[in-house]
Amino acid sequence: MTYDPIKDGAGELKDASRPPGPDCADRAAYGDPSAIDQYMAKPHIIDQSEYPADACPTYYYSKAKIDNFEITAALTGDASIVMNNTITATEVTASGITLTSRKPFDIPHPSKEGWRLRHVCLEGPESAVYFRGRVKNKKIIYLPLYWKDLVDWTTITVSLTPIGAHQDIIVKRFDDEKIYLQSNGGLPIDCFFHVYGERSDGERLIAEYEGTTIDDYPGDNSIYSINK
Repeated sequence: MTYDPIKDGAGELKDASRPPGPDCADRAAYGDPSAIDQYMAKPHIIDQSEYPADACPTYYYSKAKIDNFEITAALTGDASIVMNNTITATEVTASGITLTSRKPFDIPHPSKEGWRLRHVCLEGPESAVYFRGRVKNKKIIYLPLYWKDLVDWTTITVSLTPIGAHQDIIVKRFDDEKIYLQSNGGLPIDCFFHVYGERSDGERLIAEYEGTTIDDYPGDNSIYSINK
């Protein structure tokens, strides 16, 4: 019979089921979650060349899991950050980030199990904003309230698609709040619409410029995500 040097309440030695010597198994952590806000401890270790040959092998965290992770200074590194849920931030600065030549997002397929869905962001020679929808039995498209301060209304373009029958719809006039429509003979209007406009906050995009690197851009590079 072997004994573990742990005494029970009566002061007698307990019977031990494991063999003598160190238990070197790499086990998962268990227990109750700690609510203490504290730094992770770094234990004192001796030089690797002096580590006893008959001791348990050392481990470092190649993978780690935590319920909540708070960074009080900065998160830096050379690897990718992969998230399967929402990233929430008060501000995200994308200036200087190296992107691929296409800007995709990739999500689990919403209707086909075991598939994924990838879309790519639109590209164009302007910083454009769009607004789309349907107008029925009305002659006015009301633009979002924020468009007045976000979009240069003089750059607005409108596409109309009649529904059900030809109505000969035209854009009669427009301003920074509304788009006024007119149909042939005053027929009831029922159509889809697509409105585009260029942003007015900040400088206009310079789509083509002379140079060999991004540093030759004649505008403000700090407002763009750059593909180097």
